[in-house]
Amino acid sequence: MSPASRESGGRDLRRNAPIFAALGDATRLKLLTKLSRGSRVSIARLTEGSTLTRQAITKHLRVLQDAGLVRGVRRGRENLFELEPEPLDEARRALDVISRQWDQVLARLKSFVE
Repeated sequence: MSPASRESGGRDLRRNAPIFAALGDATRLKLLTKLSRGSRVSIARLTEGSTLTRQAITKHLRVLQDAGLVRGVRRGRENLFELEPEPLDEARRALDVISRQWDQVLARLKSFVE
């Protein structure tokens, strides 16, 4: 891999770091799973079946929103949240780059060992 592509991959990882950080919490992953069903969901509905308070859910949603993973839409007195899939696609592409790099390293190691 060329130094330029390694540098580009490093920039991608730094840019995606907030996404990976937001995904590193089980509660936020559950919220994303609920939001991945495709409809806008209120905080009240997101709180259903959880022992967390609306305030705690709101804090988690704020982290997801800051990472660009969800978007809040005001409807009347209620905030509705929906998934923003593009940042997840970007994170997947970054992981694909890492995977290819590891495959190349492992192939070189295998060649060396044989």
